[in-house]
Formats: sequence, structure tokens, C-alpha cells
Amino acid sequence: MFRLALLTTLLVTGLASIPAIAADDHVAVSADQLKWGPAPPAVPKGAQIAILAGDPSKDGLYVYRVKVPAGYKVPPHIHPNDENVTVISGTFNVGMGGTFDEKNGQALKAGGFMHMPKGMQHFAWYPEETIIQVHGMGPQTITYVNPADDPRKSN
Repeated sequence: MFRLALLTTLLVTGLASIPAIAADDHVAVSADQLKWGPAPPAVPKGAQIAILAGDPSKDGLYVYRVKVPAGYKVPPHIHPNDENVTVISGTFNVGMGGTFDEKNGQALKAGGFMHMPKGMQHFAWYPEETIIQVHGMGPQTITYVNPADDPRKSN
């Protein structure tokens, strides 16, 4: 059995306070037991997030899942550390570069995996409701290629 840690505020990424599993706890959780909450204001509205392990705003390993609705898009951006994405369900489309262009991308279905090196410009879009799992070494942030695309600017 596992126990949920206290609510974790992930300051660097702006993640909302949501239940997280303590880094030193054994983790065994079925998909229907995940605790979903609103995604951080650093990403476009509409996404939900469930922290599985660690804290993306701090040094060390983190793992979280993101659930997005059909039609969801993330403008071109970069991360200061490598990003690893596994598609749990749905379709994750990813393209490289600083200009959003759906003709310039690759579709990954459930079971698909992407490794994005730190600093590489990329963007994403989802034609259907999709769940992805993201893991890497923190601290992790998002910086938009075009600052006007940053949803934190409109809050």
C-alpha cells in the first residue's frame, strides 16, 4: 500500500497544488486511483495533471501524467533539461522547430515514446483526448519560443 504525501506546490513550473506521492514511498497505483488536478498556468488551459513521483520544480527524478482534451495544442517551447514522454492513451503529435506547423510532426499512439534533448524547440498537438506520462530530471520549466504564446502572460 502507498500513502499520499501532503499537497506539493511546484514553484518553478507553476504547477497547481495537487496530491503527489512522496519520493521515498513505494509507489503502486492503478490508473483509476490517480488524483488529477488542473495543470499549471505555464501550459494552455484545459489540461489536467497527476504527479506520480518526485517534484519537477526540484533537483531529482520526477514522473507525472498529463490528460488533455481533443484539439489541445502547446505552442513551440523549450525545456532546460531533457524531457521524456510515453503515450498512455490517445495520440500525441510532436513537431520540431520554433514555428507551429502540423505538417511538420510525428504522431505517436499508445505505447509510443519521445525523448527531447534539453533546449530543443518543439511543439505538440492532440487530435483526441490523450494521456501522456512525462519523466525526467528536475528542475523542469517551460519557456515559449514566442513570449506572447506563454499563457502565464494572459493570467
